[in-house]
Amino acid sequence: MATITHVFSIGYVAKMLNEDSDLLRAINRNDDNLSYGNIINVVTGEDEAITALSDDGIDELSQMLADARRSANKWHDFLETFVDDQELVARIKAKPLR
Repeated sequence: MATITHVFSIGYVAKMLNEDSDLLRAINRNDDNLSYGNIINVVTGEDEAITALSDDGIDELSQMLADARRSANKWHDFLETFVDDQELVARIKAKPLR
């Protein structure tokens, strides 16, 4: 694995990928959803942190989302599996599949 020299905040990744930032936060809440080292917690203060992704993490997440969107059924199954917030799941399901 190459040395990581920079990371991207989840909010910025959401803008880059034109994705819902809450969806990306929910997926990345479990760091087992991406390969080890691709999700990085950046401590910003006592009891405060933000989640960031490496370049490889962004690629892996982007591919994961593209694969999940191959059909409406696959997308809904993905959301039920990777997102534990049912309100968020309902909000995302209500949007047209792209």
